[in-house]
Amino acid sequence: MNRRHCATAAITLVCALALLTSTGQAMAAPVPEPSPSPSSSPAGSPARYSNADLEKVREQIDTLYRKAGAATDAYNLAEEQTKKQSGEIVKLAKAIVDGQARIAALKDRAGAQAREQYRNGGLPPGAQLALSNDPKLFLDGLNKVRQSQHASKSLLADLNQTQEDLETYTQDASANWEKLETTRVKQAKAKKKINARIKAAEKLESQLEEKERDRLRQLERDAADKAQTAWLSSGAVKDVSGEASEGGAAAVAFATAQIGKPYVWGAEGPGSYDCSGLTSQAWLAAKRPIPRTSQEQWRLLPRIDIRDMRPGDLIIYHADASHVGMYVGDGTIVHSPRPGRNVTLAGAGSMKILGVVRPDK
Repeated sequence: MNRRHCATAAITLVCALALLTSTGQAMAAPVPEPSPSPSSSPAGSPARYSNADLEKVREQIDTLYRKAGAATDAYNLAEEQTKKQSGEIVKLAKAIVDGQARIAALKDRAGAQAREQYRNGGLPPGAQLALSNDPKLFLDGLNKVRQSQHASKSLLADLNQTQEDLETYTQDASANWEKLETTRVKQAKAKKKINARIKAAEKLESQLEEKERDRLRQLERDAADKAQTAWLSSGAVKDVSGEASEGGAAAVAFATAQIGKPYVWGAEGPGSYDCSGLTSQAWLAAKRPIPRTSQEQWRLLPRIDIRDMRPGDLIIYHADASHVGMYVGDGTIVHSPRPGRNVTLAGAGSMKILGVVRPDK
């Protein structure tokens, strides 16, 4: 392999790696935004909404935030993949530099052997001694010839293997760089969707007067209470009485200590959290690292039946596994709901449950 070409490839990889820490800011593209249907009001006065109108607004806002949550999961997953791929590129870049240094050292050794043979008329020292009439010197020389031949073969094998390894490292680095670029594109698209949907939801809510926003929040609470009551009435948690494991208790203690901190998408604390940022950090505090996103938590963690759940278990919500909360007992979860809301306690059945997973099973 051309030494200058390898050096250039390694330097290019290391320099390109410096770009990884600055993800481009994706601007939210204008999207058609749903709007509520205001009830009739006097000309020139602010639009007023009936409860039916506000319920439609609530449903629209809820849908937008759930879609933003799904996009947040996609963003967070891409972020994790970016970190992993960046780490692989760093390792490969180092391996390429080390391989180049080893090839240079092996070539120096090979050159030294060649120069030595040239000084001895093209024969290694062992061969010179082998020409002696002294039997003892002849046998010693023969042994040195064999050793020299073995060393030369070993040197050549090392050189060839190192060159092959260097070629493999270069190919792997290129493949990882392509994956990284693909992941960054996915990340930018997810960020664009998040910003657009949050902006649309905030615009809907901003059109309301303060009293109407208060009524909207009451409708949110009423909807959650209704769902929780129906869930409890179904007997879903009638026989749930499991006690928290040591790790589960530590995770619950961490999560509940975050109550009152704001939801920020992509946040993992300590000042703010998104839903899976809260649960993953809580279990990390319990010395049990788990996947970062709610979708990966649902995909990779052991699943259990609701009747077997205990404090510390994670309840995954919605068909797309886009939300997660931590069960704390008595039919209650602690979770980070959505933008504009804080980490809080809520009824475990206040949203549509997909299933339950246990990090320490």
